[in-house]
Amino acid sequence: MTLETLIERPAWSVPQAEKEALILEGLNALTRHHAKTCPAYVRILDRVWGGALDAARIEDVPFLPVSLFKEIDLKSMESASMVLQSSGTTGQRPSRVFVDSETATLQSRALVASIKPLLGDKRIPMLMLDTKQVLSDARHMTARGAGVLGFMKFGAKTQFALDAALSAQTDVIKAFLAQNGGAPFLMFGFTWLVWTGLYQQFADGEIDLSKGILFHSGGWKKLTEYKVSNDAFRSALKRRFGLERIYNFYGMVEQIGSVFLEASDGCLYPSNIADIIVRDDRTWMPVPPGVPGLIQLVSLLPHSYPGHSLLTEDLGEIVYVDRGIDGRLGKAVRILGRVARAELRGCSDVIGTTAGA
Repeated sequence: MTLETLIERPAWSVPQAEKEALILEGLNALTRHHAKTCPAYVRILDRVWGGALDAARIEDVPFLPVSLFKEIDLKSMESASMVLQSSGTTGQRPSRVFVDSETATLQSRALVASIKPLLGDKRIPMLMLDTKQVLSDARHMTARGAGVLGFMKFGAKTQFALDAALSAQTDVIKAFLAQNGGAPFLMFGFTWLVWTGLYQQFADGEIDLSKGILFHSGGWKKLTEYKVSNDAFRSALKRRFGLERIYNFYGMVEQIGSVFLEASDGCLYPSNIADIIVRDDRTWMPVPPGVPGLIQLVSLLPHSYPGHSLLTEDLGEIVYVDRGIDGRLGKAVRILGRVARAELRGCSDVIGTTAGA
């Protein structure tokens, strides 16, 4: 089985050409699966993609605009064990992603395969840079809650650093560090919460996080209000807390478990079971490395919903391929920002109308 082969291989060890051949086989199988089990998806295939089921290249796999998950319910099973929701924006319907037990298990295994090489087998104490209230509804989980729940499996004796108002619980943080700060410990939080709930709550040198290992993702849009770049973010955390082991990653609730992890070159690398295509945002044609465009993500994880090939609203570029930075093969990626929503409306509206017909 293609998915099993790629999950079992060491993370980022598969050369790009081999990876594309393996992923293509799995993506075509998912296209056929969802065509049989999701009526809205098969209508899209028939009317937009001419009924295509087997692509010759990964860039030919039919895609859906990710915004479609905000407009209609897309699922390939009768009942879901969990409904994941994006955070969305005020007045906008969040994305809804229907997950069954099989897909949830695959998502968990894929996340472990990506994170475990950086942490080892031993679970270490964890300071969660969020509030425990984010886990209040286990069946209808937000992207934040799913991220918190996913990373809790890597930690032990988890303490939540923020209260319900997302303010730092300084007594909890200092007590955690007094007990665990002398040895490696794990932290996870969404980027904007790391900044507002941790960085802004302490003075330089007030607490020591030098033994910490931080994973963070999401919320860069909110940080633009503070004019904080990724480099500035890392430098600020090092100066204030002595924190150096920082791993940014890119992902989305519509393909949860498929994370792109940052390496020492500042680029993001997809896991074995995922890949990226960059397209011209006017012609939709794939562009070569070094040319910015609109990001399309493919993943072998979505079995309970047709999310295996998604056109995002993010702009990025492939920097280089198979360079082997930190032992990582495959595509090195930079995320450059968001495309204006209006520029994608045509693509989304055409497919949305087709799906609902």
